[in-house]
Amino acid sequence: MRPDVEHWYRRRTYAGDPPSPGRLLASLGHRTVTVLLPALNEERTIGPIVASLHREYVERVPLIGELLVIDSGSTDATVAVARAAGADVVAAGAVLPELGPARGKGEALWKGLAATDGELVVFLDTDVVGFDHTWLPRLLAPLVADEAVQLVKGCYDRPLVRGDAATEGAGGRVTELLARPLLAAFWPELSGLVQPLAGECAARRDLLEQLPFVTSYGVELALLVDTLQVAGLDALAQVDLGRRVHRNQDGAALGRMAAAILQTALHRLQRQGRADLLADAGPLVQFARGATGAWEPTAATTSDAVVERPALTELVPYSRPATLAV
Repeated sequence: MRPDVEHWYRRRTYAGDPPSPGRLLASLGHRTVTVLLPALNEERTIGPIVASLHREYVERVPLIGELLVIDSGSTDATVAVARAAGADVVAAGAVLPELGPARGKGEALWKGLAATDGELVVFLDTDVVGFDHTWLPRLLAPLVADEAVQLVKGCYDRPLVRGDAATEGAGGRVTELLARPLLAAFWPELSGLVQPLAGECAARRDLLEQLPFVTSYGVELALLVDTLQVAGLDALAQVDLGRRVHRNQDGAALGRMAAAILQTALHRLQRQGRADLLADAGPLVQFARGATGAWEPTAATTSDAVVERPALTELVPYSRPATLAV
């Protein structure tokens, strides 16, 4: 590890017991907390996540000011389950509809940011099994304790789960095979992050509103790279959340995710004037055996263009949706 990265790692990696919710609430002062949960067909896991957050940090200690699920067009019972557990729900397409449609995790995060007003914003994934509600105070604590910290990433052990069997340390395949090598090659300052693609993170609204949001899975990488450029390495921190289990994707889905992240990295290198490698890039092509047994290319699922939403500070003032409804 480079000396500057090691210095950051030792200074900005937080572990240990989280502060008590009451103590954290007192430390917030006038600041408000928004929790945003992007969702697409997560009826099996979203209920316990929302219920535990609502019970611990809305009912017992009013730490959360806004608990909002951003739904990206679920066709299962995600919306009903989330509402029954205590969350407000907004359809991603109902926020700033005049900008036209877009799809992806980054789109949901950006729309959630636009639909809320909390000064401290926490993003939490909704496909997690065995969600630990203490992740919320753990993620918030560095922001509350140190004004220099702008964005906090979660880090954790990631097992690979297949049926009832779990292989410890084998999860995070896109991180190990793509994201970590990319950061080491082009943004080595960020190589001290244990889980650079973690969906569990917290940030100051003042920072997030300055940043464009890539609409795809590349959003996590883009937010790190852009925060580094805008605020510097010391504005980033990470906190140990223990162990995280979620629904593991198959190889083809991971390929599409990796393609989106690679395109985002190339886009950021181009924007920073360091390389222009996008001109010859094409869409991802994947293959599957057809009815005759021959290999056939599947429909292109990832274009060669990076779609992103502008920084909210660049938009003409807008009105928040009158009702958070799907």
